Amino acid sequence: MKKLTWLLACLVYTGIALAQPNTKAVLITPSATPAAAGFSAERLQRIDHLLQQYVDSGRMNGAVALIIRNGKIAYYKSLGYDKSPSDPLKKDAIFRIASQTKAITSVAVMMLYEEGKFMLDDPISQYIPEFRKPGVLDKFNKADSTYTTVPAKREITIRDLLTHTSGIGYAQIGSPEANAIYAKAGIVGGIGVGKIRLADKMKALGKLPLFHQPGERWTYSLSVDVLGYLVEVVSGMPLDEYFRKRIFDPLGMKDTWFYLPKDKYNRLVTLYTEDTATQKVVPMPARTGINGEFASDYPAMEGTYFSGGGGLSSTIYDYAVFLQMLLNGGEYNGKRLLSRNTVRMMTMNQIGDINRGPNKFGLGFGITTEKGSAVLPTQEGTFEWGGMFATTYWVDPKEKLVALIYRNVYPTRWGNLANLYKVLVYQAIND
Repeated sequence: MKKLTWLLACLVYTGIALAQPNTKAVLITPSATPAAAGFSAERLQRIDHLLQQYVDSGRMNGAVALIIRNGKIAYYKSLGYDKSPSDPLKKDAIFRIASQTKAITSVAVMMLYEEGKFMLDDPISQYIPEFRKPGVLDKFNKADSTYTTVPAKREITIRDLLTHTSGIGYAQIGSPEANAIYAKAGIVGGIGVGKIRLADKMKALGKLPLFHQPGERWTYSLSVDVLGYLVEVVSGMPLDEYFRKRIFDPLGMKDTWFYLPKDKYNRLVTLYTEDTATQKVVPMPARTGINGEFASDYPAMEGTYFSGGGGLSSTIYDYAVFLQMLLNGGEYNGKRLLSRNTVRMMTMNQIGDINRGPNKFGLGFGITTEKGSAVLPTQEGTFEWGGMFATTYWVDPKEKLVALIYRNVYPTRWGNLANLYKVLVYQAIND
């Protein structure tokens, strides 16, 4: 009888243990072979061939690619060159990651949310009064960029900002109306814009019209720049300082900056552009970008504008650590930034039935749906984004997979490298 009782107790204990989530945070470690991470070394060589084809054809100068599964590095290579064909691109090069900044800002916001600083459905005007009583664009005059508005049905919430459903537009890369209205008001995209300040521009933005009613559509926007200013207001720190103290230092992200320290200037990759005459990439002119608004040497310069939507530069490895933290449920190397349930909220559909093609959007990430998983091999629940200078990342929780590919080319009209890379990553899984 005692033996039977002991066996039953063991079974009950085992069942309880198995039911508990695995809370052990995985660290990124080199794997002795791709097979240790569940990949075929032979099939991974297809990535080498693809990237080399892009370099040989002149579609890009070079790229760095990184694949991590179950914390084990399966693939980590640089191909091509940086400044010239005789200057090989290095794996630890620093890239402009542009809109990959958005996920970091979203994490900062959710860290403050976890501290009880606000609720996600609070109006943003409680913290930035300039956004009180917003108006929605009604009529727009192309000739002089004047406009009329109608009152918004409700105010913008923090959740609207996190999901790009606020009705705010984007400067320089948005609709013709947004581009014109924002240019006239001095609102910028935030990359290499000199010694202006986020607070001033976000307060000015709050007085400008929305381009649709809050919560009714998905519009990629300056919403995350507004969130960056929210972090400053609520935390009492400049955004760069908050990132450094609360995210970068705890995670060991020593190569992620808004403006690089001078001793890192030599690691910043050259920015390239596509020359339609030669059909090859060439170094970007000194003063360029969308309508010439930013310097091609950004961020190897001094600055005071901390764009929460697009201002950071980083190495592919630094950003992989950030993503592994999220895959771990908010913890890395003994440092917990978020709870696993907050990460769950961030990486689930937060826009309901609002249309965004086959996929949805969470609190800072694009989310692959069951329908979207039929388009590419990324599984349902994958969260992802990228940056306008041709950097891409995704995290597939079902495969315990983190994958990234970094270039610095703008624009990128030739080929479909990001999606081809996804296909080649998944076809190499071999367990």
